[in-house]
Amino acid sequence: MLKREMHPVHPGAILKEMYLEPLALSITEFADNIGVTRKTVSQIVNEHSGISAEMALRLSEAFNTTPEMWLDMQQKYDLWEAKKNVKLFKIKHLIIKTKSVPETTILRGSVSAEKTISSRDKNIATKVSKVSKKKTQNKATKQS
Repeated sequence: MLKREMHPVHPGAILKEMYLEPLALSITEFADNIGVTRKTVSQIVNEHSGISAEMALRLSEAFNTTPEMWLDMQQKYDLWEAKKNVKLFKIKHLIIKTKSVPETTILRGSVSAEKTISSRDKNIATKVSKVSKKKTQNKATKQS
């Protein structure tokens, strides 16, 4: 079954409907309070502009929220919009992640990359094991 997510609300709409309107604040009054121009707030409230890190700090101070809340809303909105417009099917995968050792990556196009994954994993596991043993030995040496 296809999962459909709801379109995230622009943070400007949240600002307007959940903060400015209930507090009966005009855009001009609010802009003066947070030290920006009326045009800046108007662009955000009318969804023509996004929330910057600086604006997130100002909003969080004014409304006793966190800057992360505002930035998270903006990021979710931006990502949703980008997914509608960016054509990812044209992009080739350049890195293959191995399953047995997740930290390892192999560049696509290397000589028989898929065939060498298991042997590379074994080599990496061996190297990791040797490094761990050396660290343990060094700690034991330092303690005595």
